[in-house]
Amino acid sequence: MNRTTFPRRIGGAMTALVTPFRDGVFDSVDMMAHIEWQLLSGVDGLLVCSVAGEGPTLTEAERIRAIEICIELSEDRVPVIVATGTNDTATTIEETVQAQRLGADAVFVTLPYYSKPTQKGVLHHFEQLAALTELPIIVHNQPSHTAIDLAPATVAHLAEIPGIVGIADGTGDISRIDLWRSLLPERFGLYTSSDVNALAFTVAGGNGCFSNAANIVPRLFQSMQHSAACGHLSAARSIDERLQPLFQALSRESEPATVKHALSLVRHIGADVRLPLVDVTNETAAAIQAAVTPFQLDGSGRFASRKTFRLGL
Repeated sequence: MNRTTFPRRIGGAMTALVTPFRDGVFDSVDMMAHIEWQLLSGVDGLLVCSVAGEGPTLTEAERIRAIEICIELSEDRVPVIVATGTNDTATTIEETVQAQRLGADAVFVTLPYYSKPTQKGVLHHFEQLAALTELPIIVHNQPSHTAIDLAPATVAHLAEIPGIVGIADGTGDISRIDLWRSLLPERFGLYTSSDVNALAFTVAGGNGCFSNAANIVPRLFQSMQHSAACGHLSAARSIDERLQPLFQALSRESEPATVKHALSLVRHIGADVRLPLVDVTNETAAAIQAAVTPFQLDGSGRFASRKTFRLGL
């Protein structure tokens, strides 16, 4: 996929997919069922092998199969974006080249973590990466995971690198939209990876959200994002109000574990996570149970409460 001719818009409600395991083994059957449900629910994109998908714990064979399943099932209906960022430039390049070979539409690349490079080091990292791939690159800025944050001048320089098409910010700081927009070309996408602030981010002019919660409520999350983008703010705020208890419950502990626990309740997908992650505490399990109880699934993947149908979901 040549990034200069990328045919589909990256934006809206994009699910940061979990990776199902059964007894510690990658469960391709559950993953296929989960992706089909996401697509039937109308999500706008699929992000695979991210932190939500426990990407750092996957073997190379598991990564390849997870990417292949996403690409095969999407059938070009939505973009498939692969998380390829690591704390090592050479490994990041290898995983990005692999994603390109497998047919991904774009890559999602976190700032290098743990080593805490300077802003100059961050720029060189992405320059090296962009020079060796044709895939569109979305930079993921998540200081709580990487211990570094993008400076405004770095944001402006990143936008000058051919192939970098957007930034996904995980800080939840809505004011960054106005600050960064003034530094960026119109073509450049601004995204969030924070469910709690997803609606506010879109209302402020953002282009979409890479969502953990969309694993659980894909149709409802998509409806919220699209209502906001179309200016139907009353409907969007009503949905957001219903979803906030879920967002809050998921953020109590590591989100791969909380999201999987919620999915085990509503979709019977295994809650297994890999060390160093562990199952959620009893207190968090109770909070998640209370948060998902209002959402009862029927066979089509729709949420069957009357209020949901009144909102046209």
